[in-house]
Formats: sequence, C-alpha cells, structure tokens
Amino acid sequence: MAAISADLIDEVLALPARQMWTEYDAEADVLYISFRKPQQANDSIMEDDGNVYHYRDDVLVGITVLNASKQRQRA
Repeated sequence: MAAISADLIDEVLALPARQMWTEYDAEADVLYISFRKPQQANDSIMEDDGNVYHYRDDVLVGITVLNASKQRQRA
C-alpha cells in the first residue's frame, strides 16, 4: 500500500469543503472533484493551470483536472 504524503493531507484539508466526491476517468485521463452533490454550477472557468473550476454563483463547487496523470508527474 502506498503511503499518503503529508503534502496531500495538507492540500485536502485546505480545500473549500469538508466533504467531496471524486471520479477518475482513466481513458480520458480526467479527474473530477465535486464539493457539492449535485454541483449545479452556473459558471466554469479554465485557468492557466489547465484545470476547469466550476462555480455556483461565487462558490467553488467542483474542479475538473484535465490530463491528471501528467499533472501528477509535474508535482
């Protein structure tokens, strides 16, 4: 079993929600992270990091991580 790094724990604790849902599509190499179920996002913004941030009004409700395995290698 792989150990969970302290950095990962810090990053998860810094996220804007205490509960979240994730799904990884290996074929598309996309990681979906939702902070609300359902998200009901009414705005999405692709940032310079290549990820798509989904908002319901001004609240971050989800993140779509494109090329997730490649981003993991960058970290």
